Amino acid sequence: MSTQSSSGMFSFLMKENIVAEPGFNRWRVPPASIAIHMCIGSVYAWSLFNPPLIRGLGVVAPAGDDWSLSSVVWIFSTAIVCLGLAAAFGGKWLERVGPRCVGVVSAICWGGGFLIGSVGIASHQLWLVYLGYGVLGGIGLGFGYVSPVSTLIRWFPDRRGMATGMAIMGFGGGAMIGAPLIRWLLGVFSKAPDYLGPESAVKLITENGRRFAETAAGKIEVVVASASQAAALPGGGDAGVYVVGTGNTGAEGTFITLGIAYFIVMMIAAFQYRVPASDWKPEGWNPETLTSKKMVTENDVHIDQSLKTPQFWCIWIVLCFNVTAGIGVIGVGKTMINEIFGDLAIVTAGFAATYVLMISVFNMTGRFIWASISDYIGRKNTYFCFFILGIILYLSVPYFASSGTATALWGFYLATMIIFTMYGGGFATVPAYLADIFGTLHVGGIHGRLLTAWSTAGVLGPFAITYLRDLSKNNAITDLVSKVDKAAFLEKFGAPVEQLNELVAANTVTIAKLMEIVPAGTPDPTSGLYNTTMYAMAFLLLIGLIANAMVKEVDKKHHVDNTHPSLAPAE
Repeated sequence: MSTQSSSGMFSFLMKENIVAEPGFNRWRVPPASIAIHMCIGSVYAWSLFNPPLIRGLGVVAPAGDDWSLSSVVWIFSTAIVCLGLAAAFGGKWLERVGPRCVGVVSAICWGGGFLIGSVGIASHQLWLVYLGYGVLGGIGLGFGYVSPVSTLIRWFPDRRGMATGMAIMGFGGGAMIGAPLIRWLLGVFSKAPDYLGPESAVKLITENGRRFAETAAGKIEVVVASASQAAALPGGGDAGVYVVGTGNTGAEGTFITLGIAYFIVMMIAAFQYRVPASDWKPEGWNPETLTSKKMVTENDVHIDQSLKTPQFWCIWIVLCFNVTAGIGVIGVGKTMINEIFGDLAIVTAGFAATYVLMISVFNMTGRFIWASISDYIGRKNTYFCFFILGIILYLSVPYFASSGTATALWGFYLATMIIFTMYGGGFATVPAYLADIFGTLHVGGIHGRLLTAWSTAGVLGPFAITYLRDLSKNNAITDLVSKVDKAAFLEKFGAPVEQLNELVAANTVTIAKLMEIVPAGTPDPTSGLYNTTMYAMAFLLLIGLIANAMVKEVDKKHHVDNTHPSLAPAE
């Protein structure tokens, strides 16, 4: 694809051919931006895919060859890493080719990523899911994310915070539509596995940590489902023994459907993009009303030069740690609320799915509200609010988790929802923060480079939450096993306690199943699995608070007219 000529085969995608005519209504651009961001924003509903992917063969419960949660959650991380890397490249490319071209490429990558991922699910090849949804889809995320940001800042120079809030609001709201859609599609395409009968009526044996049933046709691998697990099957089911590999979680069909739908919507939206003429400004707007504010420059810094300033790296840390603190929780949101408050009657499958939906609602509204507030209190003060309030809220989560009451559940719910508004608000505010510090001339490219902080957070967040959770889980299992009678353990799992590692690896031994045979009065450790993670996230926010305090105005030696004369605005 040519990015230089305006007369090639794809010239209709290029920046110079989508300049708006005089009289163009700038309010036609935000809906296209929001549509693309809502499509790619469905990545925030990823945790809904965790349960079906970690029991793709067992369906009703994880089987021995099923993927683990820790391996699946890194698909989300891979997508976020590729988002940041693609944005780092795409931001500078965007300045040359314009938002329409970048939006079209985003549609191809995001929709195609789902289709390749569906092949991986159907063939049970995890690497294909990583390649499709994680790598190709992540590239689509990055291009789609940067495509409207600098465009809307130029269309709305009088309200930068509101403009970036509109641009990025859709990304936070993607799961608001995506979550119920994904849940419905999973139900449409799912199929219950073959049922052999209650556990007491089936002859079971355990080999290498796995459960098998002896039938007239021979030995077949099975999973033993509890009543709650069976109730989650389409149409409900009975507790007992189910044959591995005979059902369908619906994930494959859901991926195919979403890939096609998102491609169509994003292509339509991309063709609605227009860019303002170089001399355009809002009617009646005086630029001096903006640049007279503290920490808002009237000068510009080149993309490459911005990397040489301490301000860029301070804001990089600010974004990275604000995102790290929220992204890990988003990735396992549904799993976390089930594990912490799963014993409460109110926490049903529908409640957990609604929680994921509300994450999206608060993430989306926080993007617009906080970004708009930043127009009045300033970007730096807005981030001070994020970090100070965030530290308090993260430290409150272990308290609510340890209580386990309905009141604590609602306290946990409120605390996490406020956290998600600030998580989303951080994304929406940072482009305006960059425009204030580095000017608008290269803000799209600088924003793209800054999103490598998101890539880093995409690794740090899920790694911290899964590593610390797994560490807590393994310690809890070891502690519970030490309290269990060895004979009872052998009867329950069909293998001696000496095979604990194999049984845990095959998902045969879990905290929930151990709680069925521990002595009466033994506390369930599940609610405390995330405590260490919350303390670690609060510490990261403290570092972000310090970095934000260090952001000052850029030294004039970095301005365009001093370092890149050829790019300086004409006198």
